[in-house]
Amino acid sequence: MATPVTPPKSKDFQFRRLQKPEEFRSVEEVHRAAGGLTEDAAVPTPVQRAVQDNGGIVIGAFVEIYLAGFALGFLGWDGEKLYHYAHVTAVRPEYQNHHLGFRLKTHQRDEVLKQGLDEVRSTFDPLQSRTAFLNVRRLGVVPDRYLLHYYGRLAAEPGESFESDRVHAVWKLNDPAVVARLEGKTPSRAEDEARFASSEPIVETEVDDQGLRVPTAVKEPAAPTAHLEVPFDLELIHQHAPGNLRKWRHATRDAFRAAFDTGYVVEDFAVVSPGHERRSVYFLRAKPPAAPA
Repeated sequence: MATPVTPPKSKDFQFRRLQKPEEFRSVEEVHRAAGGLTEDAAVPTPVQRAVQDNGGIVIGAFVEIYLAGFALGFLGWDGEKLYHYAHVTAVRPEYQNHHLGFRLKTHQRDEVLKQGLDEVRSTFDPLQSRTAFLNVRRLGVVPDRYLLHYYGRLAAEPGESFESDRVHAVWKLNDPAVVARLEGKTPSRAEDEARFASSEPIVETEVDDQGLRVPTAVKEPAAPTAHLEVPFDLELIHQHAPGNLRKWRHATRDAFRAAFDTGYVVEDFAVVSPGHERRSVYFLRAKPPAAPA
């Protein structure tokens, strides 16, 4: 049996495209470690090599020769525009508090711009607060569509599966709002609290007997601004109240679809603390009426 590798503690990461077969094999290991994936769910080494050598980008964050995280994406085409599709970004658990996801994404942005492209598209699970905070809050990514059962039912552990709803999102790399976010210009905590208090909740929640929030009702937005709540810590719900996972999935599904169908756009994502309780919310606003032709 192989001897377990002790990860280096240095925070001095080096970012570069992966080159060697053993580096691509490490991606599979990182992917499983970061997401709790089963053996067959990680991106296979031959696919990574094909992506890297044919217009795609596979970037690694290394500590010495140890792969701490990676970002993988490939060229996309919608019939009109060529863009980069960011398929997966993953960081080993022991490095997830080093802002490494943000740094991987900014290096990915640099590589995409070198290709002459100005847009990255992606999908992510809207229930994952950490992912939403990175993408929407820190990078300026804008979710624009809700994708129902995008991958079908996915296996998490033997004998267990879960629904794979996603939001489709667009990252306009040269947009001034995106550049401002990359420079760290975000609303203050007080501004977030004010937005939360003044906007309409479209997912109503309450605290259950275990002290965890659970959705109780969903309504179609009608006010100029709204907020859509998701779990602050989805893993905590998975561990202590797994029956609530389905309630959260279906509530947020109905809320996002209602918001997009009625012309609302996602404006931001924040963690707010009303009453000293941390809560994760997407902020939405109604699109202004179109100017008459």
